[in-house]
This record gives sequence, C-alpha cells and structure tokens, in this order.
Amino acid sequence: MAGILSAIKLREAGHRDVAVYEKADRLGGTWRENTYPGIACDVPSHLYSYSFAPNPDWSSVFSSGTEICAYFDAVAHRFEVAAGVHYGVEVTGLTFTDGRWRVTTTAGEDVADVVIAATGVLHHPAYPDIEGLDSFAGPVFHSARWDHDVDLDGCRLGLIGTGSSAVQIVSATADTVGELHLFQRTAQWVMPVPNPPIDEVDRARFRAEPAAMRQVRDNLAEMFETQFANAVVNADSPQMQMLAEACRANLEDHVADPVLREKLRPSYRAACKRLVISPDFYDKVQRPGVSVVTEAITGVEPGGVRTADGQLHELDVLVLATGFRVDRFLRPIEVVGRDGVGLDTVWAKRPSAYLSISIPQFPNLFMLNGPNGPVGNFSLIDVAELQFGYIAQLVHVIADGGRQVSPTTEALERFEAARVEAAKKTVWVTGCRSWYLDDRGIPSAWPWGFDRFRAEMAAPDLTHYDVVNA
Repeated sequence: MAGILSAIKLREAGHRDVAVYEKADRLGGTWRENTYPGIACDVPSHLYSYSFAPNPDWSSVFSSGTEICAYFDAVAHRFEVAAGVHYGVEVTGLTFTDGRWRVTTTAGEDVADVVIAATGVLHHPAYPDIEGLDSFAGPVFHSARWDHDVDLDGCRLGLIGTGSSAVQIVSATADTVGELHLFQRTAQWVMPVPNPPIDEVDRARFRAEPAAMRQVRDNLAEMFETQFANAVVNADSPQMQMLAEACRANLEDHVADPVLREKLRPSYRAACKRLVISPDFYDKVQRPGVSVVTEAITGVEPGGVRTADGQLHELDVLVLATGFRVDRFLRPIEVVGRDGVGLDTVWAKRPSAYLSISIPQFPNLFMLNGPNGPVGNFSLIDVAELQFGYIAQLVHVIADGGRQVSPTTEALERFEAARVEAAKKTVWVTGCRSWYLDDRGIPSAWPWGFDRFRAEMAAPDLTHYDVVNA
C-alpha cells in the first residue's frame, strides 16, 4: 500500500529516476501475503482507500482481502507505476557511503540519493515456541502462509490464537469443518460491527457523483477519529467507556452458556489489546463441533495438541494464527548509516524513529509506517499519505543542492520522551500484554490524537534535522 503510494506521488512530483523493488512477484503487500479464509480489513472500505483514488465499487462496508488486493493492483496500473516495479528483487543491504546509498539486492547493486522504505509492519510471521510442533502428522502452517491445497471440509481443525486473524478464520470455517478446536491463551473483546453489502444503487450513485463518495469518506474519517482513534489515547474518555460497554453487551447478549461466556470474557479493559471486529464470532463459537480450549498447551504430538489437563485434542490440520514479529520494519535488510553505524546496533534495545519516519545518522532514509507510528488507531492509508507529504518536503530539500538530511539525536530523544509520557494515558497500558507493547511495557504507537499527527506532518521543522550540504 505505502510503496504504491510512494511510486505514484514521486512520479507526480516529477521524479523520474525512481527504482521500486518488490521481493514478491506481484503487488499487494499484506493483502497479497495473507489469504486465509475470511480475511478482511477492520477499517471501512471507503476509508481504507487512497484519497486520490476512491473506489465506487466496494462490495461491502468492510472489504475482503482479495478485493483490497485487486484495488491496489488496479490503482498501480491506472497510475502507470506497476510496470516499472522490479519484481522478484529483494533488497538485502543498504550502505551509506560517499553521500549516497549503495543498495544491494538479489539482482545486483544500485546507487540512490534517497531511500524510502515501505516495508510494512505485519509482515514477518511469529511462530510459537511449542514443544513437538514439528512432529504433527498433518498439515501445519501459519495463517499468513495459508496452504490452499489443504481441504478443510469435514476435517478436525486446530487453531492457535484468538486475534483478528483467528476470529475471521473461525467465522469463515466453523460451518464447514467437522470439528474446530480454538486454543485460546487470552480472551479478546469483540466489537459487533455489521458488514452489510453496499447495494448497486449506492455504487451507481458513487460512480455518477464523486462528491457523494468523498462525503462518505469524510464522514467515516470524522467518525473513526472521534469515536475510536481519539478514544484509545485517552483511557478515561467517554468514547472509550461507550466502546467498552458495547463490547461487554455483545458478550453478555450473545453467549448463552455461562461457562463459555466466562471463558470468552477478557480480564482486561476493552481496547487494551487491539479491538477485534466481528459481527458473528460469538455465534460461530457456539456452533456444534466448535470448542474453546483455555487449558495451556503443553506440546504438539503427531495426532494433535496436548493441553495441561492431559487431554489430547485430536486434529487433522493445525493453523498458527499467532501474529507477527512487529519490531522488524526494515530488517532483515542490513542497514549501515553514516560512519559505519549499523541499524541493528542502534535498534539493539528497540526500534525508534523521529516521528516514526527517520533515524539519526541515517541520512536521506525515510520510512512509511515506521516505529512508534499510528499503527493501531488510524487508517494506515491516511497515515501513509500524510507521512509521504512530509517526506516529499524533505526530498525537495535534499534535491535542492544534494543535501544530506537526518534528524538530530536530540530531536529523537525529545520526541521519544514526550511519546513515552503520553503513552501512560492510553488504554494500551491498562493491564494487558499486547503486540503494541515494547520490552518496557510501553506502547510502541502514536499516543496522541490524529489532529496532532496531522499538524506534525504538515511541514518538517528543519531545526530538528542535521542538514549537510554536499
């Protein structure tokens, strides 16, 4: 998503000497990588779209992964950037030398004045450390590496994890598998947001009246910002209380069995972990043949999963919906900045970046959706568009005289100190363990409202940067 955006906007700005590297054989990012049954976005379709490329033909309020991937592909072709991508070329190294970046790829080497990394966040699968996992006799795979050759009809399916991916997989498979064993380490709060189809009358109106579609997007953006994005950064906000009550009522009203209801009741506040959006998860886990297993997993055996109560849950297929390594960003690319400083050394404790975009001692290297950005509380397309607008201004500074631009260490330290302090007021620190938290228990996310993010992205303050003339 962010790479396509960058290619389009660089082209619009008149930059012609642009190389785009994609290690896969086609576009799509996370929507190419994740193809599990039921995959969909938890941001409304008309908001999860480029502002400059609205889509009047979304089929439902929340789009499927297949539909989103097709949208990105269509946009890339419409803006004539798809054909210029170097497919099947992985970047393995970036070294800053003699004022430029040496780019090492699986196809050779290149040189660049500026590098923009649009490498994503939810990309590298996290695999659980479970004894005997390799001994399972049937197919076993991560949800982000779905094996479509495996027939699930009538099988005994084991699913480890209860995040958004797992919930979507349960909803999509509960009616077709023979048995479904959902292994739950931590219960999740679930928001019961419906996903109705967008009828042809509305789609025809959006095609005929682009202003009407823009108004829908603007309304969704305002609602998303005020009712959710700004709520989670203030744990005591009235909006946060409303979200919590909606989640509680969803559980109380839809799960009849009191034993199952308590299994599914989280012990932490709603939105402390990323809220799961589903209109039917609670209905599906109450179907015959579906069981929620809360006993700890002690090991995997050829025939299934063994839990702490001694029970062997016999399975035919095992799926690991266990999330991602969210601290990778540019890595495993070996990145070496000014004076031989390695990114792995700089990020030895944890990733950090000034305004989530750039790093001291790494001139002319910019990230979209980098460390400590708004990954959990806004539409990442809106985030990337604003970030690219900011980066484009720095690129202009660089191009105007071949300058080297990187944030000062002091600017990053001030930003991080303020961010850590603000994070203590968010709902993410109210008593849960989530992928938002770093090794200190501090949310690695933007802890302020979207209005502040928008203001920060309006224009770079060059007093916060080292600007070295060529």
